[in-house]
Amino acid sequence: MIKRDKFICILLAAMTWVACGRAHHSGPRSDSTWERELDRLYAGLPFDMPRIALPEIPDREVTLTGFGGVGDGSTINTGAFAEAIRNLSEQGGGRLVVPAGIWRTGPIGLKSRIELRLERGAVLVFDPDQDLYPIIDTNFEGLDMRRCLSPIHAKDAHDIAITGEGIIDGSGDVWREVKRRKVSEDQWKALVKRGGVLSDDGKVWFPDEGYKKARLTAGTLNKPDDDLDELEIKTFLRPVLVSLRNCENVLLEGCTFQNSPAWNLHPLWCRNVVIRNVDVRNPHESANGDGIDIDACENVILTGSTFDVGDDAICIKSGKDGDGRRHARKCRNLIIEGCTVYHGHGGFVVGSEMSGGVENIKVSDCRFIGTDVGLRFKSTRGRGGVVKDIWCDHISMKDIVTYGVIFNLYYAGVAATELADGTSEDLQPVDETTPEFHDIHISDLVCAGARQAVYVNGLPELPVRNVDFRRCSFSAQKGVEVYHAEGITFEESTVNGEVL
Repeated sequence: MIKRDKFICILLAAMTWVACGRAHHSGPRSDSTWERELDRLYAGLPFDMPRIALPEIPDREVTLTGFGGVGDGSTINTGAFAEAIRNLSEQGGGRLVVPAGIWRTGPIGLKSRIELRLERGAVLVFDPDQDLYPIIDTNFEGLDMRRCLSPIHAKDAHDIAITGEGIIDGSGDVWREVKRRKVSEDQWKALVKRGGVLSDDGKVWFPDEGYKKARLTAGTLNKPDDDLDELEIKTFLRPVLVSLRNCENVLLEGCTFQNSPAWNLHPLWCRNVVIRNVDVRNPHESANGDGIDIDACENVILTGSTFDVGDDAICIKSGKDGDGRRHARKCRNLIIEGCTVYHGHGGFVVGSEMSGGVENIKVSDCRFIGTDVGLRFKSTRGRGGVVKDIWCDHISMKDIVTYGVIFNLYYAGVAATELADGTSEDLQPVDETTPEFHDIHISDLVCAGARQAVYVNGLPELPVRNVDFRRCSFSAQKGVEVYHAEGITFEESTVNGEVL
């Protein structure tokens, strides 16, 4: 059980983020307004994609306080949320309104035709008591595995929504490991003073001994030895903040999602998903602190949203290795438009979990400020899967730490800042485990500052193919390097003013 003073610190941090964060206004959601927005988003779309309807939520509304909820930052409201959602569900669905206040709670399970709406000033803080989060069968980083139940979760549901202008805080700092090099000396001292244990070399802080034991066996797959006691290593089995599995007709709008134990937003095997005007934040040192991982989903619109996170920001996935190929669920038909990324390992990312395949994605009018990489495509032998038909246009980048654009088919589970230069010439047979990337189009991109403009590191047995750059301008310390690739073309494109 976490000490009360530690929980108060979490509440104070959440309140500070309320004061500092920008408010989102959800805006009108009438059918005619949405249809006009779809007309704009679908104009000139280079692939066929069904028009997405917003969830159908009955015009019925209840307030959490009507079911005993108390927003005083101390009362546990898990029962009030469960009772309110049960009541709405029995009536056929409706909207659960969370008023201004600090609402401490355990996990919230959404059901079909339910909208969770957080009013301005509402802060939803998930209690860090691990006993509230049972270990379940789920899927994380593309593998079927056992992990803790997510703070907000839904499975096999339809017509669900999370909306409003409130903040949802996952209390993730009590779950995550921290690398010493990612924090200041004062932050490190405060962390060590808090408790936990250190790695043998003193470079990593773990929340407890069980986490450390799991980390030693998990490797790059983040999957610990099956023989370990689940309860002993429970902290390591930290959940994503919002887990939506096999859901249809989903809307996330207006809210701030922050401080997740692992990934922040994770729609998995979902259809017809709209995410707009959300703010996604994690501390820069947060391990696995991804912004959103759109995982083996179909028909998704992500627009007008902001990301400032500790790992990849906007990431596209479709399963990993054998599990991913067995599920055989593609990630396809995505529109990503008008988003800003302030920090992250990558602004827009595909992989490395892409074993089910990724296709038909348009990314436009996005800004990446200070990310490790701008456009990041990554995989490795053993994944399999085909990534194709991706269009990225009107992308603005500034102060990119490493690569403006990178294709790396030798990804080993490390950040681009840790990637060693150089390529491998070993030739392997091409089979179902060989990843394939082709037909990717990048146009009207401006990169104002990077270590290197473009880096392509394909596989000798199956090169990266048909990647074209049109009207792209890079300012970078280094230009273009290409290994094991075919049909990489540049048209009206420059590096430091020199035509490619």
